[in-house]
Amino acid sequence: MRANRSLEIGTGLFVLLGLAALLFLSMQLPANGLRFGFTQPTGYQVTAEFDNIGGLKVGAPVRMAGVRIGDVTRVGFDTNTERAEVWLRIDQHFNQIPADSSASIDTEGILGAQYISISPGGLPTYLKAGSQIIQTQSALVLENLINKFFANFASKSSAQSSGGGTKEQK
Repeated sequence: MRANRSLEIGTGLFVLLGLAALLFLSMQLPANGLRFGFTQPTGYQVTAEFDNIGGLKVGAPVRMAGVRIGDVTRVGFDTNTERAEVWLRIDQHFNQIPADSSASIDTEGILGAQYISISPGGLPTYLKAGSQIIQTQSALVLENLINKFFANFASKSSAQSSGGGTKEQK
């Protein structure tokens, strides 16, 4: 009986440890914006507007040349321009990003998480708190590409089957 009880306690502790590890890992995902730690990262806020942000979420990284320089702090919709507005927090020590830089929404791999990629411009003035990145490129949504491919394929097939692609016989 005693061995059975210690086996049950050990199994219970193992399950609790697994659940704690799962909770910790889920809180470290960039998409949920939650992180363990008591210090709020410092930096400055800039905004960018996009036609389509795809699956971009708060907490997604902001990268420049592959290096994480900040994160997405807020996503909203601007009713005046009818575009998605994204607020970016850039770490304070990245304070020499040219003001004419462009932002695009990229994907980590084919089906990975989305992030903001900043490509530097050439102006001698720099982004500062409250700046807006004017040049943006929207997210490339895989479903839209597949739909366009099949629509194009279907239209070519119907044109060929209707006789548009046959030669006239003499």
